[in-house]
Amino acid sequence: MNARPKAWLSQAENDLALARLACENGHLAQACFFASQAAGKALKSALLELGLEPPHTHVLTDLTAALSATGLDVAALERLPLRRLSRMAVTSLYPMDATPPSELFDRDETDQALDTAAAVIRALRTCDQH
Repeated sequence: MNARPKAWLSQAENDLALARLACENGHLAQACFFASQAAGKALKSALLELGLEPPHTHVLTDLTAALSATGLDVAALERLPLRRLSRMAVTSLYPMDATPPSELFDRDETDQALDTAAAVIRALRTCDQH
């Protein structure tokens, strides 16, 4: 058994825990960043579980498409706002203009980012158990 996919999924869960901590402490941009990281690592863990080396991308829809190409049912993942979460990975890191990322996110969209990342992890945990 290859332990690497489980390590990636464990790290995804750890990133999500950090995202929740950041949110609870008012660091919304960082929470959104780590939520995106958690979802990406979870998706990459699934690719690794299937014996594939994940592409070097943080675009969650591309990772989902790679899973779909294997024949895996990704309908639940495709219903999630993955594009939005992917964009958060960049906008939460770097100022694009005079506004720092720390001023770009509100609690509702941060909660949605956390919920999306958690749903990705849940969906992949469910697949892992079948």
